Amino acid sequence: MALLEVQNLKKYFPVKKGILSRTIGFVRAVDRVSFSIEQGETLGLVGESGCGKTTVGRAILRLIEPTSGQVRFNGRDLLGLDRETLRRVRASLQIIFQDPYSSLNPRMNVGQIIAEPIRNHLEISSAEIKERVAHLMEKVGLHPEQMSRYPHEFSGGQRQRIGIARALALNPLLIICDEPVSALDVSIQAQVINLLAQLQEQMNLSYLFIAHDLSVVEHISNRVAVMYLGNIVELANDQELYRNPLHPYTQALLSAVPIPDPEVQKKRIILQGDVPSPLNPPTGCAFHPRCQKREDICWLKEPEFRVLGGDHWVACHLN
Repeated sequence: MALLEVQNLKKYFPVKKGILSRTIGFVRAVDRVSFSIEQGETLGLVGESGCGKTTVGRAILRLIEPTSGQVRFNGRDLLGLDRETLRRVRASLQIIFQDPYSSLNPRMNVGQIIAEPIRNHLEISSAEIKERVAHLMEKVGLHPEQMSRYPHEFSGGQRQRIGIARALALNPLLIICDEPVSALDVSIQAQVINLLAQLQEQMNLSYLFIAHDLSVVEHISNRVAVMYLGNIVELANDQELYRNPLHPYTQALLSAVPIPDPEVQKKRIILQGDVPSPLNPPTGCAFHPRCQKREDICWLKEPEFRVLGGDHWVACHLN
């Protein structure tokens, strides 16, 4: 049994209009998303901005309530739990936020920030909490002597390490990494990615790693899922996806990844038009208005998300 199983997850946001706030439609931010994550595995979830990646992560944690679907964590249905039971389960299910600046309380020092989940969930003495916080700070590459400092005294990379320490405070099984390096410099990105990989090996952690940069995802993920307009359009292990992308959208994304060799010529696939509105998605395949390979069936029928050899899944009529 997988550690996390997501089945047909949906999140629709109502669009209201008029003085009576009548609902005139729904933004389909996430529409029938399904995947699983094994213990110790990293699943990369990639796609351009607005495709629903972050909404998936927050819906799994019930930071926003899903419209429908099923989320099973360690055999328990998260969507059926009451508030107090969900609070206890969340000790094993943590999140690292994208913005290392707004995700830390500026009125709390680093020691208080990291200690907060420990105080909320464990009944241990102040001395034990302080010792645990010091250990966590060392684990993520910070000095325990900095415990009394405030977030504004740290750089962006150091702030993200504080966020990682806070996520590790209760020894979780799964961490949702919501674009944890997108706000950092390239050199700092590599340090944080290496830290996450090291922590995963030491603690047997599982990650849902949300990102828009395929080159970053390649270095940490075991499998990669590609999202477009609220749906997963391709899912495969990392080597298979990068070597043999089947969906035209995945091919376009990979063509945009730079190669650090000036002598290598790479053919860039330029997508035409804009991403359709999730308020009024296209009929048939959602990608067909921008697809250079589209055929008549793409306008009329939604493609089935099916497996094509091994563990390579794709939603495309052309495969």
